[in-house]
Amino acid sequence: MTNTKLLLGFLFVLALAFLIGRWSSEQGHGALTNGAANAAIEADVWTCPMHPEIRLPDPGDCPVCSMDLVPSSSDGEGQRTLTLSEDARRLARIETAPVERRFVDRAVRMSGKVDFDETTMRSISAWVPGRLDRLFVDYTGVRVEAGDHLVRLYSPELTTAQEELLAAHRRLEETGAESDFLTASDGRAYRSAREKLVLWGLSEAQVDEIVARGTAEDHVTLSSPVSGVVVHKDLDEGAYVQTGTHIYSIADLTHLWVRLDAYEQDLPWLQYGQEVTLEAEGLPGSVLHGKISFIDPIVDARTRTVKVRVNVDNSDGRLKPGMFVRAVARARMGAHGRLLDRRLAGKWVSPMHPEIVKDGPGHCDVCGMDLVRAEALGLVGAEAEEMPLVVPASAVLLTGKRAVCYVELADAEEPTYEGREIVVGAKAEGFYVVAAGLAVGERVVTNGAFRIDSAMQIRAQPSMMSIKGETSHVHGYEVEEFRMSIQPAFDDYLRFQTALTTDDTKTARTAVAGLAAAFAQVDDALLHGESREAWTRLHARLAPAVEAARRADDLEALRGAFEPIAHAMVELERTFGHATDVPYAEGTCPMAFGDRASTWLQAAGEVANPYMGAAMPRCGTLTPIGAR
Repeated sequence: MTNTKLLLGFLFVLALAFLIGRWSSEQGHGALTNGAANAAIEADVWTCPMHPEIRLPDPGDCPVCSMDLVPSSSDGEGQRTLTLSEDARRLARIETAPVERRFVDRAVRMSGKVDFDETTMRSISAWVPGRLDRLFVDYTGVRVEAGDHLVRLYSPELTTAQEELLAAHRRLEETGAESDFLTASDGRAYRSAREKLVLWGLSEAQVDEIVARGTAEDHVTLSSPVSGVVVHKDLDEGAYVQTGTHIYSIADLTHLWVRLDAYEQDLPWLQYGQEVTLEAEGLPGSVLHGKISFIDPIVDARTRTVKVRVNVDNSDGRLKPGMFVRAVARARMGAHGRLLDRRLAGKWVSPMHPEIVKDGPGHCDVCGMDLVRAEALGLVGAEAEEMPLVVPASAVLLTGKRAVCYVELADAEEPTYEGREIVVGAKAEGFYVVAAGLAVGERVVTNGAFRIDSAMQIRAQPSMMSIKGETSHVHGYEVEEFRMSIQPAFDDYLRFQTALTTDDTKTARTAVAGLAAAFAQVDDALLHGESREAWTRLHARLAPAVEAARRADDLEALRGAFEPIAHAMVELERTFGHATDVPYAEGTCPMAFGDRASTWLQAAGEVANPYMGAAMPRCGTLTPIGAR
């Protein structure tokens, strides 16, 4: 009897707990969905939260995924707002920030190598035919000073020229003061013979020595005309040379160039005279500074990069040609995302050597050209009439070509958030420049925006995932051929995504290397017009993202570098499609990067979350991407 009473009491407690839990769930759900139950009673159209294109007159299951249908407004669009209770807002950890006008800085990251300063390179060549009987500098890397001996040369022509010098000198002495005409003539002949030997590589002191000795030698020593380091040696002892035969190259390593690769989408934020911070792999902990002195006018068609040159002082000899260097140039962004840089305003610059900058008019120290005002050369950044309109980057939900943010309605009695499509411009560190869609003073959701968007999806209201017309494949025979060319890139990307899902760092690195090689092999020669513009835009996003992934040094860095690649691959799939029959889907994880949320591309099937990895590989949802 006692056992029976205990059993009945236990069952009663379970039932009571179930009822309380259900009531609490309904209350919470009601706070989040803002009266969805009342809407269900009056609904004329029922739709699927995961497949908004499903619109049926009666409730039931989604014919695609079997989820329960939810009520929707009859026009299929609904209000793009969500009202939360104060408790629900706190539980969702909603945070907002104002839309404001302010100057923001954009960091342009580049990489490259240290190189010789071409303007200080000197070529040592044979000035007369002969034979190299002795090389005093017999290996590269030797430092020489101006006047140091380089080679001992046997040259019959040089011997003949010495004898001509001695003969002219004897005639000049024998003539004496007998005839002014003969004296002047012999003087010209003597000076001409001296100049000839000097032009052939002998120093004035060597010529004086020949005159003092009174005899010619069949061997002469050639000296270095400049100071520097011998970086090339083309001949060995015993080699025969003709006039102009190259023997050595000497470089002055106290001044060097750093050649950097800048991606074409970063070019608007780079200009002459801009300060650059440099870090060399071979000098850990050392920060160097330089200024941009040249920007190549041609874009490399294969890498989509432009060479940017920075001149650096190397008086201490720490930098070595060939060293790998990372660089950061900071650009201040003004209204409409324009570059602001007034450092060259009012300055005078050499058109041929823009590193020569002076406060007033004058001549170039290198080539003697007249200096020109920096404004006339286009070297001064645009003036901004006003500061740009910006929002924190965490407030923007990017989906393909569109950007969505949630705005807190100021006049609402309860916390109410309106979804709004905006037009964003350039991204600075932590901010997006807003071109349209927001006004100063409005507050945007910076934390919890994805939770609000998810609630909008559950209610079958417009959200970032249910915007119509986002898939916009280009078509044509050339596109079919192009799909075959980019399929290896899709394959390597999927290996990268799968490796991150299983926390396999080694495979992820291999996949990134394969992805870089695959994009390098893409054949875009067949693309024209719209399709070529679409690929050029996507490749400009993918190339720096893949390069950043190649430099990632651990699993978390790989995940961070994966995100921009994944976003671009989603758009690549939406635009061009892929060459296999395996369907692809877009994954969404609301918990990625500290609940900031993010998306990725994967093969259709079960969720394989690359952001959460082995800890939560099935976290998130999948949305099929329309067939091409």
